[in-house]
Amino acid sequence: QVQLQESGPGLVKPSQTLSLTCTVSGGSITTNYFYWSWIRQPPGQGLEWMGAIGYSGVTYYSPSLKSRTSISRDTSKNQFTLQLSSVTPEDTAVYYCARESTAPPSYEYDYWGQGTQVTVSS
Repeated sequence: QVQLQESGPGLVKPSQTLSLTCTVSGGSITTNYFYWSWIRQPPGQGLEWMGAIGYSGVTYYSPSLKSRTSISRDTSKNQFTLQLSSVTPEDTAVYYCARESTAPPSYEYDYWGQGTQVTVSS
């Protein structure tokens, strides 16, 4: 059973960089042909796919967030990380990590983390 767990600060100040880590257990992030995504849901809104890193390390980004987003991985820890720069209160959301088995964004995820609330506020 694959499990994902998000971790990181719950409060970030405007203009700072939000950094979240997803720790994966029960499966390797380098296993063919899985992709590891970050998705967020602002209050009262739908899910927004932000980006992903694939089994080979290739990254994929939402065009609307690409200029502020960086996704990386640490294969020794079986973790992948999201960094979102220059945050504003509009980046307040529940952030999820998830796994998909086709090239992203497929919007079909078979495993999810529980989500972590991030609030952007001074």
